[in-house]
Amino acid sequence: PVMGVNSRRHASTSLSASTTSTTDSTDETAAASQTGTQQQQHQQQPLPDMDEIVSLCKRRGIIFPSSEIYNGYAGFFDYGPLGAELKKNLKDAWWKYFVTQREDVVGLDSSIIHNPTTWKSSGHLDGFSDPMVDCKETKLRFRADQIFFSPILLEDDGDDAKPVGYVCVQEANDEDMVKAAKKQAKKILKEKDLKGSKIQAFLFREVVEATEEEMSLIPSPASGKPTLTMPRDFNLMFETRVGATVDTDNVAYLRPETAQGIFINFKNVLGSSRQKIPFGIAQMGKAFRNEI
Repeated sequence: PVMGVNSRRHASTSLSASTTSTTDSTDETAAASQTGTQQQQHQQQPLPDMDEIVSLCKRRGIIFPSSEIYNGYAGFFDYGPLGAELKKNLKDAWWKYFVTQREDVVGLDSSIIHNPTTWKSSGHLDGFSDPMVDCKETKLRFRADQIFFSPILLEDDGDDAKPVGYVCVQEANDEDMVKAAKKQAKKILKEKDLKGSKIQAFLFREVVEATEEEMSLIPSPASGKPTLTMPRDFNLMFETRVGATVDTDNVAYLRPETAQGIFINFKNVLGSSRQKIPFGIAQMGKAFRNEI
């Protein structure tokens, strides 16, 4: 009788464990199914564009468009209440990790404006520039090394093909550039009564490599017409004046990087901090670049 009771208890326990196991397995399957559905829905959601991100940041008080009550100023933003706290926390954490907690790194806070000779010696004054082209119709500016052109060559003409026109696209991945170029080429072929003609593969080159003759035929990405100027160097430093008079003797520049302040103060830091080489100098602050 005792064995019988134990057997029944064991059978009951096994049945209960089996039921629990089945229930757990069902719950795991349901959870996995729900997770898979959530992942599928997440993958189907379109990526937000920049306007949506800026709008969200504005509503949450992270960043605001600068000078917004005067129609804003493109490329400039102000930190809101939450953004200012986030920025401060990030700076404090960075400084604590790289400076305060280390004995071989010291801090520095150099001025925003240095003697112009600094930028002459570092090469910024002569070489800190980007090639630029203007669209004479829309007045928009483009970096010449970020837009590419290609002749449109008919497939039937073979190796002796001469361009029937040119396409011009902004830098992107290969697929997007070819897609944009095909769209332009289709329009040009239609205008020249060559609709349906097959064309050779595009031979993209940077606009900085174009000859003056080619530039007179290359369409602007903004207007779709050959309205681009020849590439010219555009200095990226912000120019200002120091002093009461306005002449070439008091021209100065806002620093385009923080590193030069470290370099020109190296001797002062070495003598005053009593550090031994190798050691580090840390600095955080604003840098100014007049980029296109």
